[in-house]
Amino acid sequence: MNAPDLVTTLFVTALLGGFLVQAWLAGRQIRHVGAHRAAVPAAFEATVGLDAHRKAADYAIARERFGLAGSAWGAALLVGWTLLGGLDALHGWSQGLGQAWGLGPIVTQLVFLAGCAAVGGVLTLPFSWYETFRLEQRFGFNRITPAMWVADLGKEVLVSALMLLPLAALVLALMGAAGPWWWLWAWLAFVGFVLLMQLAYPTLIAPLFNRFEPLGDEALATRVQALMQRCGFRARSLLVMDGSRRSAHSNAYFTGLGAAKRVVFYDTLLARLTHAEIEAVLAHELGHFHHRHLLKRMVSIVVFSGAALALLGWLSTQTAFYAGLGVQPRPGQPHDALALQLFLLVLPAFAFFVTPIFAHFSRRDEFQADAYASAHASPLELQGALLKLYEDNASTLTPDPLYVRFHHSHPPAAQRLAALARAASATGQGPGRDGTAPLGAAA
Repeated sequence: MNAPDLVTTLFVTALLGGFLVQAWLAGRQIRHVGAHRAAVPAAFEATVGLDAHRKAADYAIARERFGLAGSAWGAALLVGWTLLGGLDALHGWSQGLGQAWGLGPIVTQLVFLAGCAAVGGVLTLPFSWYETFRLEQRFGFNRITPAMWVADLGKEVLVSALMLLPLAALVLALMGAAGPWWWLWAWLAFVGFVLLMQLAYPTLIAPLFNRFEPLGDEALATRVQALMQRCGFRARSLLVMDGSRRSAHSNAYFTGLGAAKRVVFYDTLLARLTHAEIEAVLAHELGHFHHRHLLKRMVSIVVFSGAALALLGWLSTQTAFYAGLGVQPRPGQPHDALALQLFLLVLPAFAFFVTPIFAHFSRRDEFQADAYASAHASPLELQGALLKLYEDNASTLTPDPLYVRFHHSHPPAAQRLAALARAASATGQGPGRDGTAPLGAAA
């Protein structure tokens, strides 16, 4: 077997194998959730209603079927881009356009990358529309209007172009002029971009999509400030986001770096939880900062991006990389953008198989954050908050265990809240709210 055929074989094996694993896991999840739909698990009977349990099961099954259809479509598009010649045709078109209009090498390659993004976006747009206006609407979560959806789409395209095109131009310039070690300089540029986005997102990007107002509840603000002081945490501001304009889902998060950190509450969260429950949820988020989970994830992104760029630096010099994936660089014409786009398309097919590793560490982090919250707030209040968030977000109580190990970034409800019940007992707060250590849903 020659080198191009080997590349083709590896790619097809990874793509087909990944999709079959996804389909198998989705089938397990659908069957497992469906088999437990008729009755609330015994540990939840006192806290979760049957209607809410059934809604969560139906939502989980519907999302799984939708996700599987999206995966199948994504796999088909990837084959179309690569082995069926779509990427090669678009690259040839952009090169011809660049010659006809007298565009420089960098601009011509940016046209190619923009064309790939535009075509890919259009081909996946129906799934985004269906998810919002059919799936989320069916279960009562969608609150966005078609006009808002179109406006958000336009903003996303504009923001992405303003952020990514300059970065792509810099990377392409480095690929063409920095020699075999271009990937190292490109990696440093990417690290700088990630840090810049951490500063720019909360102040420049997020306000384009949502309104942020200072937390007006003085009693809650005092309680939150006291919690942060106990935990040695400082934030520039406490903000409320109008998440209810688009969705009924609830959340709270931190954003920003250093002294620019902000605490953001969804208005839906404030409307649903008591002050004590909000304090417990915030303590959980503070647990992530205490254990440096966000910093560790950022470091992981930086490390893996460096490894990926180093790999691309080698692959971009290999003829088999192009020929085995259905593209053919034109002699005498720049093809750095072709290598970059091809790599970005193909990499997820192989990265899929390391998903369980990242999911495992993410679940471990959630347990650690819950333990921290139990030490600085009430684990019983966190239980109560999670149970409400389970109902609001329609999170299933009965996921398939193997599916959880592969996909879930949060521990299953039963495991997570059982740990909180043990923490409550250890601190003398007694058993869970129903007397049997209630098991709610992950936030």
